[in-house]
Amino acid sequence: MAKTSYTCVECGYRTPKPLGRCPACGAWESFQEVAPSPRAPSRQAHLEAPSPISLSQVNEAEEKRFSSGLSEVDRVLGGGFVPGEVVLLGGEPGVGKSTLLLELAKHLTRKVYYLAGEESPAQIKLRARRLGVKELLLLKETRLEPLLSLLERDPPEVLFVDSIQTIEAGGSPGSLVAVREATHAFVRLAKEGGITTLLVGHVTKEGVVAGPKSIEHAVDATLYLESAGVYRVLRSAKNRFGPVGELGVFRMEEEGLVEVQNPSEAFLLERPLGVPGSAIALALAGERALALEVQALAARTPFPAPRRVVQGLDARRVDMVLAVLERRLGLPLGNLDIYVNLAGGLKVQDPGLDLAVALAVYSAVVGKALPSDLAVLGEVGLLGEVRSVMGLERRLREGERAGFSRFVHPGNTRSLGKAVEQYLE
Repeated sequence: MAKTSYTCVECGYRTPKPLGRCPACGAWESFQEVAPSPRAPSRQAHLEAPSPISLSQVNEAEEKRFSSGLSEVDRVLGGGFVPGEVVLLGGEPGVGKSTLLLELAKHLTRKVYYLAGEESPAQIKLRARRLGVKELLLLKETRLEPLLSLLERDPPEVLFVDSIQTIEAGGSPGSLVAVREATHAFVRLAKEGGITTLLVGHVTKEGVVAGPKSIEHAVDATLYLESAGVYRVLRSAKNRFGPVGELGVFRMEEEGLVEVQNPSEAFLLERPLGVPGSAIALALAGERALALEVQALAARTPFPAPRRVVQGLDARRVDMVLAVLERRLGLPLGNLDIYVNLAGGLKVQDPGLDLAVALAVYSAVVGKALPSDLAVLGEVGLLGEVRSVMGLERRLREGERAGFSRFVHPGNTRSLGKAVEQYLE
């Protein structure tokens, strides 16, 4: 007679008894009971085998999007919500996830349920009054089965779950098993009933959504709400219905999140003019071009090994640019601490910022400022060449719109040395 076994839902490790922690992958509370498999049916048994479907026979379903009411959220989603779409929203505590949900509830003209698992109705009402939300249907049930029964009996058009870690499903709330089971249950409900669902998820200290990685595979889109100084940035890390890496920018005010329609102007508002170590970069985040300020500071170091401090940029790419400056252009950096910062608190991973980093560092070392009407873009190669980047025309149009009249880019400069000679020597 077959015995009951237990399997880790994360890696598939099997054991005859449940364990607190999986010895194979290290996941906690991830073992699930597996019933003994029944005797295999006879080969003569008639089973309904699935038939393959020809691609030409598949009906093309048009995406009938509807607006969230916030243009910055629509931009990140790729044009608005899709009926039946499941979106996972992550962010650090206090960054404004619940505020964003209430802003969406205020602007949506559809039937919205707000499942409040972490805050009391009184707390939500206080925030809703401050944000100007007049009416909202709240749910306080966190047990999965009664909740699914209610949603099937009286389905909404939009469902907000704040947060997925508070749902009780096959384990204690917040456990790997409970988060996985609850996520998959909401995904099935959304697809079967056409309910647009937004799940709020906690994040770990590494900045990723807590729980098994399978929940990010199950949802249609994963968004992160991040803090960038006085601004809040909504970023898409996964999107089945739109571009990945798109940015939406908000400003946190007393009345809630206010959309920033011109992020380039906002991030350059406090830019000092005529100061060495400053270069304007034309970056690309998703489909959006931005004019951002790259700042650099060089100071003599009292230590044998100089410091390299980078904020908002890829530290490895900055180290590569510094090596190119020292080796190809002969810039002495061995006894200098170098600090590089993307002003405004924004984080951008774009090779097109290499040239701005190089010119900002060179400007800081030689003590000569770049022209205030100059914007640059381009990837820097290890041989000191300036290489092409994606979205060149889009970046240049944004630079002109931001008021810059001179540009250094791969179309008119192929050498980092020539760019330095023209503006810094």
